[in-house]
Amino acid sequence: MIAEELINHMIPPLKPTDDAGKAIVWMEELRSNQLPVVDGGKFLGFISEDIILENNNIEDQIDSFELIGPLCYVYRNQHFYDIIKIASDNDVQLVSVLEDDDSFYGVITVQDTITSFAQTAAVQAPGAILVLSLPANDYSLAEISRLIESDDAKILSSSVKEDHFDSTKIKLTLKVNKTDPSRAIATLERFGYKIIARYQETKPLDNQKERLDILLKYLDI
Repeated sequence: MIAEELINHMIPPLKPTDDAGKAIVWMEELRSNQLPVVDGGKFLGFISEDIILENNNIEDQIDSFELIGPLCYVYRNQHFYDIIKIASDNDVQLVSVLEDDDSFYGVITVQDTITSFAQTAAVQAPGAILVLSLPANDYSLAEISRLIESDDAKILSSSVKEDHFDSTKIKLTLKVNKTDPSRAIATLERFGYKIIARYQETKPLDNQKERLDILLKYLDI
């Protein structure tokens, strides 16, 4: 999935000349405590309910507030992993989407991104999640995939993250299509790979909390 496929067209941008009262009304109607602010097609940042309430004057114009997340944006063709990372780095619920010429195109909600990810085959398909710790120089997804496939299993999804405690190592998170990954684990360990966590699915995912949990396990955030 790419950014332009996830845009929420129900969330309009505010103008700097709009007043805080209008922002609050829109937030209540849209059930969102943040809204984008755009001036002449240029994304300026987000106004939040907290910022307005702290100021305690709904007659003030938006341009009198200090906006958040002015750099919280992606371009139309960026992957949804980029959306999650930027939202997490900036602690916001919305991510702005820009055209190639930097003009404003729309916004994405983090919740919509999570829901879309949860509907992908990699999440919906039954299986298990394995987390491996290994030296960065030894990382070869092709080799790991070959070992897993030797036990009649397949990798449905993978993500890599630097180990916070050792910069020479990485943590590799895999979703495999076996609900019992014991054979794959045994094979990986036989070839020197260290499994530091495993999550076996025993029932289909059927609610948003489980979907969010599975996403956080993939991305390790």
